Amino acid sequence: MIPIKRGIEIEKMRRAGETAASILHELAELVAPGVTTGEIDHAASRLMADAGVRSAFLGYKKFPGHICISINEEVVHGIGGPRKIAYGDVVKIDCGIIRDGWIGDTATSVPAGTVDPAIEKLLATTKAILEGAVQLVRPGRRLGDVGNYVEAEAVKQGYSIVKEFVGHGVGRSLHEEPQIPNFGKRGTGPVMKPGMTLAIEPMINMGKSKVRVLEDKWTVVAADGLPSAHFEHTVLVTNDAPEVLTWPRKTLLS
Repeated sequence: MIPIKRGIEIEKMRRAGETAASILHELAELVAPGVTTGEIDHAASRLMADAGVRSAFLGYKKFPGHICISINEEVVHGIGGPRKIAYGDVVKIDCGIIRDGWIGDTATSVPAGTVDPAIEKLLATTKAILEGAVQLVRPGRRLGDVGNYVEAEAVKQGYSIVKEFVGHGVGRSLHEEPQIPNFGKRGTGPVMKPGMTLAIEPMINMGKSKVRVLEDKWTVVAADGLPSAHFEHTVLVTNDAPEVLTWPRKTLLS
């Protein structure tokens, strides 16, 4: 069953989404050469505490970080630590928070200084693909349309999509039904209905799609060592246009 949110549940999802987006925005501002991934994770802990929320990731299946922070060929699920960000790195930050029992989940990819034009194109393309995919979140459409769009647009630019890790429903739980792959066949999959809240998250590799998991049992990397990009929004299916719940509209404590 795909959970349907109504009334106050939707409002609580809005608040959780806004808070996650605001925290992510502040964390992205910290990305700079010489800063460690652990320092950004620590900042996430402080910002969450100041906002009166907690991490949706810390302790989830024993994950040890407040956020996921991944660099360059690391696709997702990187763990903050002593590694220093270098000039030209691409830093992916995935932020999930729990506010009043409801989860906001969002991610971005941030360049540390000036990056190679090819990487800049990868980031811009992935962000644009997310924006296009969000516009397909309409009542009556099928989720296969979303995945089909993501893969087709990525392949058109010479990139590949990660198939082992997917978007998902989100609400009271971090991972609810349905799964939302970044590939699929148009006209297939669950029908989207008003009240569904979906985490749409293209994970796009500059090179091949194959990935592997490092010895920490969390960090997912592109097997060919080429850069990857990741962007994510939590989106509400409405009776009309999609509502992105993870725009940073308000201050953390409003």
